[in-house]
Order: sequence, then C-alpha cells, then structure tokens
Amino acid sequence: MSAGKKTGMTLNVLIRRPLIAATLAVLPFVAAIPVKAADPQGPVISVVGSDASSRPVALGVGKAVVIELPRDAKDVLVSDPAIANAVVRSARRAYMIGVKVGQTSIFFFDSEGRQIAGFDIAVKRDLNGIREAIRQVLPNSDIRVDALGTEGIVLSGVADSQVDAQTAYDIAGRLLNQGTATMTGTGDKVVNAIIVRGRDQINLRVTVAEMQRDVIKQLGVNLNGKFGIGSAVVDFNNVTPFPVNSGPLVAGNEVTGSFRSINATLRAMERSGIMRTLAEPNLTAISGETANFLAGGEFPIVSGVSCSVGSSQCTPTIEFKKFGISLGFTPVVLSQGRISLKVSTEVSELSTDGALVNSGFTIPALRVRRADTTVELPSGGSMALAGLIQEQTKQQINGFPGLMQLPILGTLFKSRDYNNRQTELMILVTPYVVRPVAQKDLSRPDDGYADTADPSAVFLGRLNRLYGVAGKTEPGKAYRNQYGFILD
Repeated sequence: MSAGKKTGMTLNVLIRRPLIAATLAVLPFVAAIPVKAADPQGPVISVVGSDASSRPVALGVGKAVVIELPRDAKDVLVSDPAIANAVVRSARRAYMIGVKVGQTSIFFFDSEGRQIAGFDIAVKRDLNGIREAIRQVLPNSDIRVDALGTEGIVLSGVADSQVDAQTAYDIAGRLLNQGTATMTGTGDKVVNAIIVRGRDQINLRVTVAEMQRDVIKQLGVNLNGKFGIGSAVVDFNNVTPFPVNSGPLVAGNEVTGSFRSINATLRAMERSGIMRTLAEPNLTAISGETANFLAGGEFPIVSGVSCSVGSSQCTPTIEFKKFGISLGFTPVVLSQGRISLKVSTEVSELSTDGALVNSGFTIPALRVRRADTTVELPSGGSMALAGLIQEQTKQQINGFPGLMQLPILGTLFKSRDYNNRQTELMILVTPYVVRPVAQKDLSRPDDGYADTADPSAVFLGRLNRLYGVAGKTEPGKAYRNQYGFILD
C-alpha cells in the first residue's frame, strides 16, 4: 500500500515537471506578442428596429392591410396586440388588422435578425361611412374627413358655400354620435376646417323708426285753512300728490284764491308731446359671420360696495350697461342667390319706472323693445318687422275720503292725474349680396364741400359753397345785382 502511494506521487511529479518546463520555454514568446487594451465603453449596441425607420399606417377598427415583404420573414414583433395584430400567411405576405382605437408598432425580421420592415400603426375610427354620406349629399364639394385623436374628426377641403360646409358639419356630427339618444358633446368632437370657395359678403341696410306720443293731464285743488265750531278749531291741509307722474310736472300753473280763512290753489296742466327716433345702420359681413351695431350709449350702475376693514369709507363697484338701438345679424348665402338672415334688434331707453335705489345710489331701469327672427330673402328683398305697437294708460284720482264723493263740491277735494303713452316701432331690413368696388367709385359725405367766402357768409348767410361734381365748375349765381349796405 505504501509503495503504491509513493509510486503515485512520483508519477504526479514527473507529469508536472514537463509542463512547467514547457511553460517556461514559451514565456519569452508570449511576452513578445502585443496585447490589445480593453474597450472602456464596453460592447457596441446596435438598434435593429425603431419608430425612426417605421412607416406610418392608418387602420380602421376591424380593417386590414396586406403587405408584401421583400425577403422571407422569420420573426414578427407586435408591441400591443390589443390595438392591432399581424398574421403571417406565407414567408413574404402578412396581414395587419386593427382591433381597437390606439397606437402600436409592428416589426418584421429575417432569419439573421435584421429588420425587414417596421410600421407605426394608428388604429382610428372607420370614417368611410361619413365620407360616403358627405360625398352623396355634396357631390360638387371636395371635403376630406380625417381622424383626430381617439374620438374626434377633422373636416377639411373646399365647399361651394357656407351652407354646404354647415351641412357637412351636421352630417359628421350626427354619424359620429350615431346610436346615442342625444347629441351632447358632438360639437366638441368635430373640427370644421372647411374653406368656403368664394365666400360672399352681405350688406344689410336697416331702418329703425319709432314714434312715441305722450298725453299728460293733471287737475287738482289744494285746500288749506281752519275753521272753528265753538271752542274746537280744525286745521286742514289737502295737497294733490299726482303720483302717476311723480308730482306736478310744471310748477307755476297755479291759480290761488282765498275765502275767509280758507286758501285754495288750483293746479291744472295738460301736455302733449311726440318723439321721433330714426336710425339707419349700414353693415357688411361675410356669409356665415355675425355683425353687430349699437347707436346709443352706456350708463353706469352700482353692482356692489366694498368697504375696507376698520374704516367707514366704502368704494362702489361700477359696471356699464348698453342702451340705445342695437342690431345683430347673421347672413348665410344659400343657393341661387337667396339669403338666410337671422336678425336680432333691440331698442332700449332709460326709464325711472322700476328704478332701484341701493346704498344711496339710484339705478335706472331700461324700457326695452326686442325682436328676434330668421327669414329667407332674395338679394334686394326687404323684411318688415311692423305692428310693434304699445299703448300705456295710467290714471289715478286722489282726494279726501267722503268729501270727494259729493256731487259738485267734491271736485274741490280731489285731484286727477292722467298719462297716456303710445309707441309704434317699425324695422325694415334689406340684405344685398355685394362685391368689392374700387375706391374711386366710393363717395364721402364731405366730397365737394368748400368753405364759403366771407361776403357770401356775411351778406347772404351761406355756410358752404354749393355741392357739385368733382372737376366741374360751380354753377353761376342767379343773383347778379349789388348787395350790402348803401351809405349816403
């Protein structure tokens, strides 16, 4: 056993010695071979497929695209199969199918791992139904329908008129929300970027005429005095209030008389008036756009009062409200030169009736006449809003209870205040389809105006020369004799 172990150890030594000798013999040669330094950046990483080299492809939900590959495909990568899927039927033909709205990427690789093709898939709603419906209704318009985000669409292209653009917008909104009970929110999903080919301009000539007639009558007797019955003395004072018109309108229309200790003042007044309001605005707007006009002003109202802490000073907050004659219209040119016109008119004026007193400030009320309508007219046709007649009658009798009921003498103990107001408003609207004109064909109110000479202004009372056509001489004067003062 010992001899065997010793023999084994000897063999081990004999085997290792030749290896050491051989290694030592090779070391000089190994030291002579140059060693390459290690790369501090590590191994190079190459991107085989990315969106930078992908082609965008739009798919509808449930729609497919068939592609032919230039070489055999070995591997397919779909980043989100829930959005779109790829089916390989042969080594060089594949089907890409849209599943639901969203975005994903599909890459095809060959047997060596190299990218054959990459596609950036955008699955959107199927818009072919909307495109076909718009094409059938508007065959002469070039309107495109594109998806916007996950639920919206964009209408672009060119339409013949504003009506065609609005029709395409309505069709897209209804089909986009098809299957729901309401159209709530549809307008937010449809973006109308349609360009109207040759949009017409509408000139609107409006005449607003108002006649107002007022009749006011006031009659009353003021009694004051005293009389005695035995040792009792009665003082009385009866003043006519005239509450309908907030007191007597004209002070001084009075007749005063006295009988013993009783003084009587007769107040009587009758007034008739007429007021005429006329406005003739002339506005121009593009078909489908809204234009507004206001002839009037703005009056301040106190909307609130702000007071600083620890101080008695308060600052009112002032807002301004508009009043006067206002006009708003929206014209739309239809086929064959007809015009759909939406007109909103308002005539307002300040009034003390219904005025509000707040924090020591008096806020006046507004008397408003308003009319809104939509009509269809030819170019040059007129629309009349007539029959806006209002008649208001106020009458009040005040007096001393009991005494005012006497047959004849009761007139001395009562007063009558009467007010009658009649108002008639008429609005005439005439739209025209207009075209641009040259500046030389336009005229201004001061065309042909020239200051008169001093002798003509002093002796004849002329303020300006006669109007005439530009470039022509002033017509001759009919008066040829001398004028002025003759001094002897």
